[in-house]
Formats: sequence, C-alpha cells, structure tokens
Amino acid sequence: MTDRKPRTYDNNEILALMRRWVEVMVVGENLCPFAAPDVRHERVRYAISDAREPEALVPEFLEELALIQQTPESEIATTLLVVPHMLSDFDDYLDMLALCEELVEEVGLEGLFQLASFHPGYLFDGVAADDLGHWTNRAPFPVFHLIREGQMSRVLMHYPDPDAIPERNIAHLRALGRARLIELFPPFADYCD
Repeated sequence: MTDRKPRTYDNNEILALMRRWVEVMVVGENLCPFAAPDVRHERVRYAISDAREPEALVPEFLEELALIQQTPESEIATTLLVVPHMLSDFDDYLDMLALCEELVEEVGLEGLFQLASFHPGYLFDGVAADDLGHWTNRAPFPVFHLIREGQMSRVLMHYPDPDAIPERNIAHLRALGRARLIELFPPFADYCD
C-alpha cells in the first residue's frame, strides 16, 4: 500500500467525495443492503472532523455520539464521522477505533450503538495486501460509522443470511476487478494499490 497522493480538500470537496462514495459503492454496489432508504431519505449524517490530533478527535466523537443519541432515528439514522486531517496510518486509525469503542462503553451506550470502520488503507488481517476484498472497507478518508444497534437488529430480522454479506461483498468486488472499481469510483486510484 502506497501513501495517499498528497492533496488538500476543503470541507465541500470532502462532503461531495464521501456522498459519492456512499452513493456509488455502498448503495450502488449494494455493499450495505440496508443503506439505500437512509440515503434516499437523507438520514445519513456526514460529520467532518477538524481534528489534527487524537486529543481533539475525542470530544468531536463524543459530540457526534451524543447528537445521534438525542436525535430521532427519523432524522439521523446513522452518522459517518469523517477524519480527513489525521489517522492516515491504518495502525493509528485502529488504535483510535479501539479508543472510540471504549468511549461508547464508558458513556453507557454499549448495546445501543456500534462502530463500523472504513479507511483508505483498510487491510483485513491475514489477507494479501493486494486483495480486492479490502476495498469493501476502503473509503476516501478515515471514517468512524456510528450505527444504531436497534435499527440494525430490525433490518437484519428481515434479511436472509446476513452473516453472508461480507463474503458476498468480497466476492463481488473481486469479480468486478480493479479496473472496473476505479471506473465506478475514480478516487480509488488515488489511494488503492
């Protein structure tokens, strides 16, 4: 995995890129079979962090967690906390993910909220670095995805074999191939080998 090409994005560009990734990859390629209604009804919150160090990200994360907790699901179903100015190293990202998971527990919201993780350099442990399966969790920027567990439980009740979703996604991306993935979402070329 090579480093991302250096580029500065303003918040409007970050938001546009994240929305496009969600529309094209997450919904368009059906990587999350539950996302389309929330995207269509604009219940996905895109929060862009200004943090440039972990100490500044913690309060932002806690604010987003409080906001989603206090807001009806009909207004904010899920939140993508985008971290464009730090955590470019995947190991640093994983450390922060672990901290955020601890924070969810510390504030008493374990069982109500969970985190999903996306990163430009996402690597599944024990999988070859060039495997397209990693691209199921690759996003233009590091992202902490806050998910309501109650909502997830409701949709999973009506979905046959939800445990097969990750394997299905990996097989789908492998079948598409690198060139087609970059054709679908050209920014992949900037950060995916």
